[in-house]
Amino acid sequence: MLFTLAVGVAAINTGNNLFYLLLAMMLSIILISGIVAEHCLRRLEFHRHLPDLLFANEPTMATLVVKNRKSRLPSFSLRLLDVSGGWDLDQGLAIRQLLPAASQMLSYPLVSTRRGRLQLDGVRVVTSFPFGLFVKKAYYPVEGTAVVCPEIKPLTEEVLHDLLIAGYEQSVHRRGYGNDLYNLRLFHAGDDSRNIHWATTARTSKLVVRETEAENQRRATIHLSTLAPVSHDGVFEEAVAFTASLVHHLAGQGYHLRLVAGSSRSSFGQGETHLVDLLRMLALCERCSPDTHLGTVVNPFAERGDVEEGALIVVRPWGGTEVLGAENPTILIDAATFAGTQHVV
Repeated sequence: MLFTLAVGVAAINTGNNLFYLLLAMMLSIILISGIVAEHCLRRLEFHRHLPDLLFANEPTMATLVVKNRKSRLPSFSLRLLDVSGGWDLDQGLAIRQLLPAASQMLSYPLVSTRRGRLQLDGVRVVTSFPFGLFVKKAYYPVEGTAVVCPEIKPLTEEVLHDLLIAGYEQSVHRRGYGNDLYNLRLFHAGDDSRNIHWATTARTSKLVVRETEAENQRRATIHLSTLAPVSHDGVFEEAVAFTASLVHHLAGQGYHLRLVAGSSRSSFGQGETHLVDLLRMLALCERCSPDTHLGTVVNPFAERGDVEEGALIVVRPWGGTEVLGAENPTILIDAATFAGTQHVV
C-alpha cells in the first residue's frame, strides 16, 4: 500500500504516463485481490459433529464438513478456525481447493483442558488468495456442544487397599452367583441344565431349577461434597477428578453404584450406560460457597425412607462441612488424599 501511494505521488508530480500505468496496474491488483477473496469465502456451508462425551486433557476426534454451494466458482486456500467465547482456536485445518458443489470432511483432535460444557460458537474462514497480499475473513455460526468429563487418573495401590478394607463387601439375601439355595422355580428355555433340582423334578414330574443366593454385595454410594470456599477451587476440581476415577474403577469391578453430588442424585445402577450418566453428573457439578450455605449438614440419605445396603464413600474437598452417613460403613476421603498423602478415615 505504501509503494502504491509512492507511485501515485510520483505520477502526480512528474506527469509521467508510465507512472500512471504502473499505478493503475497496482490498484487493479488490490481490487482483484479483494473481489476474488470475497468470492472464495461466500456461500460455504458447514456441519459440525462432536462426540457426546469428552474427557479433560484427552484428545477426541471431531469432524467438520465443508460444502461449496457455488455452482461455478471454486474456493481456494481456506483456513478454518473454531470460534469459542469470542476467541479463534487454530486447529490446523486447511483446504487448498474446494470445487463447485463439492464437499470435504475434515477430522481433527479436539482437546479441552477443563471439565464442564464445551461450547463452540462457529467457524471463522480465512484466505489470502490470490496474491497473498491481504488476509480476508468470514464468520459462519455453527454451534456445537459437548460435555467434558473430569480427567480419569489411575488410583494408587494405597488408596485402593484402604478402600477395600474399610468398605468390605457385605452379604445380602438376593438372587445371584453363589452356593446357597435361594429359590426353586420351573425350568425356562435358556436355563442351564446343570441347575436342575433332580429331587424336586422327580417328585413333581416337572423340570425344576434351583436359584442360588448371591454371596457378595457389590454396592457403593459415592457422595461428593460440593461445599468449598473460593480458595479451595483447585482442591475441589481435584476432588471431582478423584471421584470420577473412583467411579470408573468401581464400575470396572462390577459394583452397583449410586452417586450423590450436591443436590444431584442418581439411582443404583451398573453397566456402561450408567457409568456415562455418573460421569456426566460429575462433569456438570458446581462448587457451592459456604457463605451461601452456612451451617449446612450434608446427608446423602435425607430424602430416602430406607437405607440402601453397601458402603458409603464420602469425598470431601473442604473440612468445614459435616457429613452424616446413616448406618452404612463410611469411608471419608479428605483433601490430604488429593495432595498426595494417602489418607482414608
